[in-house]
Amino acid sequence: MTGMSSTEGAEGTEVDDAAASRFVERFAAEMTEAGMQRMASRVFAALLASETASMTSAELAEQLRISPAAVSGAIRYLNQVSMVSRERDPGTRRERYVLHNELWYETFTRRDQVLTRWEKVLRDGVETLGPDTAAGRRTAETADFFAFLQTEMLGIMDRWRAHKEGQAGG
Repeated sequence: MTGMSSTEGAEGTEVDDAAASRFVERFAAEMTEAGMQRMASRVFAALLASETASMTSAELAEQLRISPAAVSGAIRYLNQVSMVSRERDPGTRRERYVLHNELWYETFTRRDQVLTRWEKVLRDGVETLGPDTAAGRRTAETADFFAFLQTEMLGIMDRWRAHKEGQAGG
């Protein structure tokens, strides 16, 4: 996707590199606005928009016009939050950075685990603050909200799996 030419996609369709680059920057800006680090957002969006969902550090640096150090920092962050992994190119010392399969499912599943921990701490906080105090009631409501989110998230994930299986079979 470097340069202003077009490349051929997996199914033989033409991908306009300039349009793809605009998409990468637009999506990266949205993720940055939502709180993700700017370089990590750009690297993630570039991997998402690549045909193979994988690129080397040199390819990312060239496409995004950033330094190898910026790529390294972004990959470190994305790896820590389990959005990408590192793989060796067979027969070389080069590493490829690859998006995880079922990335969003895994991300939201991990978020569910965070909600479980938060809910437990909040329930403990209700006891500490006193269930009959304003702070205790507010904390209990927050714990109830996280419990509700967990239940809803499980249902959403089940429906997503069924939806995805329906698409694959149909």
